Amino acid sequence: MEVTNTILNHKEIAHKLRRMAFQIYETNVNEKEVVIAGIMDNGYVLAKKLKSEVEKISPIKVTLCEVSMNKKAPIGSISCSKKLADLENKSLVLVDDVLNSGTTLIYGVKYFLEVPLKQFKTAVLVDRSHKKYPVKADFKGISLSTSLNVNVVVSFERNNFSVSLK
Repeated sequence: MEVTNTILNHKEIAHKLRRMAFQIYETNVNEKEVVIAGIMDNGYVLAKKLKSEVEKISPIKVTLCEVSMNKKAPIGSISCSKKLADLENKSLVLVDDVLNSGTTLIYGVKYFLEVPLKQFKTAVLVDRSHKKYPVKADFKGISLSTSLNVNVVVSFERNNFSVSLK
């Protein structure tokens, strides 16, 4: 029998997203526009939620883009739904749901380093602190110290978001 421990429920995730949105706004208070780039699949869902929250609390225009990659073999597999030239001189926040080893986030960061950005930040809902790369989350919902054999599962089912350990 598989045991599931809920770490964050829907209401708690909504609160974390709102707090992260305020942090994004505070970091970009002098900007007219910020780009929120979500890594498929759950990172993009999280990016859409953050876009909505930032727009509720600020006058900043938020542009959303989707980052696709093969998470098992990220080298050379990354693409973005926006042209990189359209992102130049903008503030960008790269979003993923969970920061485990840092592989996905570091390759996402590398992809956008080709673009001269005004500012580059990262955001995750869950930071697990098992990094094998020197990457950090500038905005995070929760930090978890867990063993490597425990899986963190983020679910964005309609009106029932959750973060669980399995």
